[in-house]
Amino acid sequence: MDNKIAQLVKELFDVDADVRLTRPEPQFGDYATNVALQLAKPLGKAPRDIAQELADKLSATGEFASVEVAGPGFINLTLGSQALLDLTRREPVPKRAGQTVVIETNNPNPFKAMHIGHAYNAILADTMANLYAVDGARVRRVSYHGDVGLHVGKSMWAILKETGGDISKLEAIPAEEQNRFMSKMYAEGSKAHKESEEAKKEIDELAKQSFVLDDPAYKAIYELCAKWSYDAIDAVVARLGNVPTERRYVESETELPGKELIVANTPGVFTESNGAYVFEGSKHGSFDNVYIGSSGNGLYGAHDMGLVRLKYADFPNLDENIVVTGNEQGAYFKGVIAASELAIPELKGKLKNYPTGLVKLSTGKMSSRSGDVIEIGWLFDQFGDAIKERGGEPTDEIVAGALRYQFLKVKIGGDVVFDVTDAVSLTGNTGSYLQYAHARARRILEKLGGTQLPAEVRSEDRALVRKLGEYREIVELATQSLEPHHVCNYLFELAQEFNRYYEKNQVVGSELEAHRAGLVALYADTLRAGLMILGIAAPNKM
Repeated sequence: MDNKIAQLVKELFDVDADVRLTRPEPQFGDYATNVALQLAKPLGKAPRDIAQELADKLSATGEFASVEVAGPGFINLTLGSQALLDLTRREPVPKRAGQTVVIETNNPNPFKAMHIGHAYNAILADTMANLYAVDGARVRRVSYHGDVGLHVGKSMWAILKETGGDISKLEAIPAEEQNRFMSKMYAEGSKAHKESEEAKKEIDELAKQSFVLDDPAYKAIYELCAKWSYDAIDAVVARLGNVPTERRYVESETELPGKELIVANTPGVFTESNGAYVFEGSKHGSFDNVYIGSSGNGLYGAHDMGLVRLKYADFPNLDENIVVTGNEQGAYFKGVIAASELAIPELKGKLKNYPTGLVKLSTGKMSSRSGDVIEIGWLFDQFGDAIKERGGEPTDEIVAGALRYQFLKVKIGGDVVFDVTDAVSLTGNTGSYLQYAHARARRILEKLGGTQLPAEVRSEDRALVRKLGEYREIVELATQSLEPHHVCNYLFELAQEFNRYYEKNQVVGSELEAHRAGLVALYADTLRAGLMILGIAAPNKM
């Protein structure tokens, strides 16, 4: 429609205009535009006069129930019945067709339990991947895990202390206890590293061993515990509702390619000082950072650059490479992206980091450093208990739906603060409410025969049909901005609009049953489509 108005402006005034349509309050119409105000100065005319000329032409098309000029020159447009229905049948127009997007949809480290912050990043990244796919891109989901370093040393110290290096003691641990055991070991190692100088030295040596694995006993225990960790990560991520990844990258494989890339770009991108390689990130909105230490070991920056290089080798046609991290890593990733793009110019503008806010429960911020964290398994249990308390069945898809929605309804970068009981409510702005709304609509449809799309819009239908017609616009907004909260807000408003309609208009047994059944079906299908984008199941029963 905006293109049609722009064409009309060209015909009337021989001006190329950027026509923007907005959604006003329903009493003012279905769309509004201020294009006349934009044209007033270049045309040297009063904006109301311009608006009236446009309004007369638009009225003559027969597509609008009314076209009115308001205020200093706004044009309010009310669609006719057929045009309003047509909006509900239009699919979002993909704008990334042919593009390849590589996105890390989970990145927790092995050797410790996955916590709620990891779950947030995984859910958000997975949903962003869904948005890319809806927009026509070929999405390559991958994961990245730190399998070497201090956190491994902490866990291995406690594990070796607990088992005396006897791997058979580990093999005797039941599968359902393995993740809890790993969490306990990491917490003990973290505590010892902080409180005991002797333990700290031992842990530091065990951390170094994770890079070389030249001790057979250490290696055997390391590999077994790493497998436990990856199995647990995969299980939790699946339980969250994420689509499986196709490639798992680990930090140990990034050391060599990262260091090679840095050395090859010194001098130029990096400077060498006493054997250390430094990137002046302060010139790029970040901070100066050592990427290779004077000992010759690659540090975090080298590993992340090595990861970029590996991804580019695996997906040479990538158009975007996306990483979702905590907000505290935002400045660091600005530096990594700047250094990587200077070292690999073909990636200029393709590397992107999306920092998230904090996740807060009654305990405040969760930290992965101390071992004292809110584990995702515990949170699943809390959600399950809360669902039981309200009389529901806490299946994984219901729990995951509630959890995903609590994260996704917040604008990226904002802090997520929620109460578990409120998050599973069937009356508030929650995933459970939307799942229930879908199930309720399907129950109504079960009582009816076949349905077909309505052929008209009656006066009592207009508000609901108008809201249904916004779906395409909202999805296009969400895909372009990569912000799932737009979809969340829309679905909640849609469900509320349907409730108002259903309270006032009988469906089953009404003289207008067939007509209204078509609206219920359209509503249920729209809810389901939106929930699918969010990675939330749309159950037929709850």
